[in-house]
Amino acid sequence: MRATIRLEIAALTAATLTLGACASMEVAPTALSPDISPDSAPRPIEDHDWALFIEDDQASLAYGRDESDDVWLSLACYRGSGRLDLFRPADADGQPVIYLESGGETERFTGKVEPSELFEHGEVLAEAPTTPPVFQRFRRLGWLGLHDAEGRALMVAHPASTDRIERFFAHCG
Repeated sequence: MRATIRLEIAALTAATLTLGACASMEVAPTALSPDISPDSAPRPIEDHDWALFIEDDQASLAYGRDESDDVWLSLACYRGSGRLDLFRPADADGQPVIYLESGGETERFTGKVEPSELFEHGEVLAEAPTTPPVFQRFRRLGWLGLHDAEGRALMVAHPASTDRIERFFAHCG
């Protein structure tokens, strides 16, 4: 059943973001600069943002570039479930981990790598509750850091879209 949920939510995400065969990330340094406190938000990338999709009881929050194959991370859930499905393009090293940070909180979610028509090395799929501190900070601050084999990429909501994050987590419960 979880695979069906992932497929349905992935289709919902793909309805607005045109996904292709690869993804790219602009990687930031692995440490916060001394003038940025954990509660400070880094700057958003001009053409990347969080997109929210809600259809019936399903919701998806995806970070990437609208109408492109550039999707870095997707979170999906059913209304009130308190559970998330996390997706990201897999690295060439095949590590089945989604390592996130926000405002000084970090969490590693171990899952599995599955083949994907969208991404060259497949995709990492993991599950998590909505309650870890990293997600609570994300809700409050509007940004997540994604660590992978290439380093750390910051996924920052633009001011006009920060409400999408809270709406997503309110939907998920």
